[in-house]
Amino acid sequence: MRKKVQEVTQQELKALLTYDQETGLFVWKEQRGGQGGGKTKAGDIAGYKTPKGYIVIKINYKLYMAHILAFLYMEGYYSEFQIDHEDRVKHHNWWNNLREATSQCQSRNIGNQINSKSGVKGVSPVKSGKWYASIMVDGKTRNLGYHESIMEAACHRLAGEQCVDWAGCDSNSPAYKYVILGKRRTLNTAERRG
Repeated sequence: MRKKVQEVTQQELKALLTYDQETGLFVWKEQRGGQGGGKTKAGDIAGYKTPKGYIVIKINYKLYMAHILAFLYMEGYYSEFQIDHEDRVKHHNWWNNLREATSQCQSRNIGNQINSKSGVKGVSPVKSGKWYASIMVDGKTRNLGYHESIMEAACHRLAGEQCVDWAGCDSNSPAYKYVILGKRRTLNTAERRG
């Protein structure tokens, strides 16, 4: 029977690695005998990127995701919530890009589908030439109306997000980026008609 490996503590983590808040990189403090046969030298960048895009680091024969270690390093405890990459890039582990997020908030942080006609989650064109806005709340789709322009529909979507208090998620919302930051895609044929 295998012995359960104890979770690394903040104190142990800080004894082994340094964390650069600006770059999100962990660096080994001293040479270690490699657990996979290789050796790491003091100053080597710790970890590797998985096929899914996350950085993982092996400590005491256990793999840890670097963004979870960054939270432990900075805060001193393991979060009861998920640690979310605000910019959605899984290997961007700098401190101001990481945040605690509930699974519900995490699911809101999923980008648009690749075939999105509007580029704004919850906004889509309809045959009448108008734009439909909706929002999912507690597993139910809420109708936010039919609008004359994509901007109007995106504004209603953003207002809907703010009404249901998507705190901590709003700055990464496609509606927020479209309306407030002006990050708009090049208009395709469907968008020109609206």
